[in-house]
Amino acid sequence: MASFVIEGGHRLHGEIHPQGAKNEVLQIVCATLLTGEEVTVNNIPDILDVNYLIQLMREMGVKVAKKGISTYSFQAASVDMTYLESDEFLRKCSSLRGSVMLIGPMVARFGRALISKPGGDKIGRRRLDTHFLGIQNLGADFDYDEERGIYEITADELHGTYMLLDEASVTGTANIIMAAVLAKGRTTIYNAACEPYLQQLCKMLNRMGARISGIASNLLIIEGVETLHGTEHTVLPDMIEVGSFIGMAAMTQSEITIKNVSNENLGIIPESFRRLGIKLEQRGDDIFVPAQESYEIESFIDGSIMTIADAPWPGLTPDLLSVMLVVATQAKGSVLIHQKMFESRLFFVDKLIDMGAQIILCDPHRAVVIGHNHNFKLRGARLTSPDIRAGIAMLIAAMSAEGTSTISNIEQIDRGYQDIERRLNAIGARITRI
Repeated sequence: MASFVIEGGHRLHGEIHPQGAKNEVLQIVCATLLTGEEVTVNNIPDILDVNYLIQLMREMGVKVAKKGISTYSFQAASVDMTYLESDEFLRKCSSLRGSVMLIGPMVARFGRALISKPGGDKIGRRRLDTHFLGIQNLGADFDYDEERGIYEITADELHGTYMLLDEASVTGTANIIMAAVLAKGRTTIYNAACEPYLQQLCKMLNRMGARISGIASNLLIIEGVETLHGTEHTVLPDMIEVGSFIGMAAMTQSEITIKNVSNENLGIIPESFRRLGIKLEQRGDDIFVPAQESYEIESFIDGSIMTIADAPWPGLTPDLLSVMLVVATQAKGSVLIHQKMFESRLFFVDKLIDMGAQIILCDPHRAVVIGHNHNFKLRGARLTSPDIRAGIAMLIAAMSAEGTSTISNIEQIDRGYQDIERRLNAIGARITRI
């Protein structure tokens, strides 16, 4: 098991480029199964979760070619349906959460999909009801083999319908969209997720010949078509990395420029960091973070304590709350961090308390952070990354701490962040992989 050794207290300086958005890529790669023609995808990050899915596609019979440093082509002209029934395929699906998005394209194009319960981060229960109910509404049948832990989904033909989703699930909405584009007739999805990842997926599918309207809203209308064709697609920069780099600059009192961030797709992320007192400047499509000796958390208009909470888009993504919690430990003032969507994502705060942070964990969803205003530095510590987002938050804490920290189980960080130590060391960090 690999670890990071981090020498804290070093300021960063320079430019850094965010990688392609992991959450978008997982959808886009699955969507290439909807056509037998070639689909070229640019700006694919070299991270474990994405590489794992690409390899799984190869083993399914998809012709995959690497055309550049971050460019791949996919051609699903011949998919090995017998492999999809194998224990090996099902075992691999169980270790990758994103594999659940294979269901929609497979059922839409081939009429059948098998998948085991997907794995991924240990951040709490993430149910699949939205996926399954939505695709069932289109006419698919679901059978669950309890002994093997396998779902079998079949459909002779999918038919468009109206559906009101019980939650605005991003991956659930993506799965339903990918099934509906080849269904007969019109599908209306209300309470659809509308994150930039979904917008990108819909735009790519439309270039492939799909007929999707209402993009960027929570009401999607899809007119089914018989076939889709190939296209080329470029993945957005990862908004979670952009937010992580803003947090690193604030915690280490550094001046950095985050390049080519696609500002129009960041939503309220910049403003959420400003609420913590962090100064940001938009320079074209870059974000400049000046060095700040201190930053003060805002209060609400009535003077009450600031609350930072996640919400479906265009609210704040839950993937950044771990970073914002760490950033608040060195702010001036107090803030309530409310993680509504996952019940285990705040359980890493005990490690921050060991490092000297002042945090009250109220319950599995809420934590009150009392900032040090940089008057007291966090202490170096031995840490273990429980999931991708807590892992990067721990890395940020360690970079700002006095002394040396060790983070084990960094495979979790590698699942979401490409070559992170090399990129950070290039702008002044001191991180060693052992």
